[in-house]
Amino acid sequence: MTQGPLTTEAGAPVADNQNSETAGVGGPVLVQDQLLLEKLAHFNRERIPERVVHARGAGAYGTFTVTADVTRYTRAKFLSEVGKETETFLRFSTVAGNLGAPDAVRDPRGFALKFYTEEGNYDLVGNNTPVFFIKDAVKFPDFIHTQKRDPYTGSTEMDNVWDFWSLSPESTHQVTWLFGDRGIPASYRHMDGFGSHTYQWNNEAGEAFWVKYHFKTDQGIKTLTQAEADRLAGADPDSHQRDLRQAIERGEFPSWTVGVQIMPVAEAAKYRFNPFDLTKVWPHADYPVIEFGKLELNRNPENVFAEVEQSIFSPAHFVPGIGPSPDKMLQGRLFAYGDAHRYRVGINADHLPVNRPHATEARTHSRDGFLYDGRHKGAKNYEPNSFGGPFQTDRALWQPVAVSGVTGETEAPSHAEDNDFVQAGNLYRLMTEEEKGRLIDNLAGALSDVSRDDIVERAVNNFRQADGDFGKRLEAAVQALRG
Repeated sequence: MTQGPLTTEAGAPVADNQNSETAGVGGPVLVQDQLLLEKLAHFNRERIPERVVHARGAGAYGTFTVTADVTRYTRAKFLSEVGKETETFLRFSTVAGNLGAPDAVRDPRGFALKFYTEEGNYDLVGNNTPVFFIKDAVKFPDFIHTQKRDPYTGSTEMDNVWDFWSLSPESTHQVTWLFGDRGIPASYRHMDGFGSHTYQWNNEAGEAFWVKYHFKTDQGIKTLTQAEADRLAGADPDSHQRDLRQAIERGEFPSWTVGVQIMPVAEAAKYRFNPFDLTKVWPHADYPVIEFGKLELNRNPENVFAEVEQSIFSPAHFVPGIGPSPDKMLQGRLFAYGDAHRYRVGINADHLPVNRPHATEARTHSRDGFLYDGRHKGAKNYEPNSFGGPFQTDRALWQPVAVSGVTGETEAPSHAEDNDFVQAGNLYRLMTEEEKGRLIDNLAGALSDVSRDDIVERAVNNFRQADGDFGKRLEAAVQALRG
């Protein structure tokens, strides 16, 4: 910043920033002290509403580099040639905690990635798990209410958490992930990322494909036990944020190998389970991960508030060649994320530096609103117009999806293996005996804090349906803890 006299927000020089203006020595403060009033008024307004979810986070800038040709699957320009680089911004976060919560907790981690492409910003908003607790956005507010503070006690209540999970069998797979070894990453650098949802890629010929994104950490997976996390959360609540910043400062730039699973659109209807169900993974034996890129983080934000807190991500931010799927959780998020940011940051949040497209200008007919800076000057604010205004391209970003039937609040079409427990059981059976033991201990410890026996019994039964041994061992562990 240029050195010179301290000024007011309006640019006038400040004569005294140490003492308020008073009526006589030691007298009452005067209203005419506009520097004092300006500073106090600004201070009162320095915080914006924190995110309802993913409030606690850290971020960094980086570069995405294409390492393999995927043009047969997508016409997205930032993926058009091997070696091509695109600027990125990645925000990590926990889900349930508020802005002052510790980093080292058992919670999914947000993995929100912004690509500043030549065709506009593309946001990929995922997690460090490939699945989620629910499959329909209509249940999302209810789920989050169970993770947040109870309206009566003001605390997170295990009764609420486990009541919802036990009454929602679809959560069994994600809960098994969450209470396993990967439930508490040692740092943001030492965990994988996933797009989680199913998305559409489409190529120049108009062919469409369903895809799932994978980000494999090049640092290796490192996790914390519950005891280690409890100690770290108390000793250093900012542990993960600090680790990321200091690693980049040292020049140890974290990176991820980026891959994608690809399913031809025609195969979705007859696949053995609903491929758009967010509580399911696609087995790699059916659709192997194809590596196509490298993501590296190499620059810290200069100001956490301006660049991390005011950063906004929306899964509705697509570019030509990439689009949504019928995933019901994704469909809800297409609206909810943008709406949250319009409320939290403001209607012109997209124009803040961290959110602004880099290689192209946003050409819209939107005007005015909070913090509008007049960037459009005298340009017309309607379309069509005959004054050289922006025009539509007549080419959709993604391919249309065939639909049929009648409207209604119904389940997705049935598939042979649409089951809430199969994949949770598969995950359990993949674990070593040591991993199973830690999983059981973590689950039993959490369930021991639930006050009602019927909730505990329901929860244990969900894991029993996933795998008989899983349920039997968990039941015994819970009984031992509860006496």
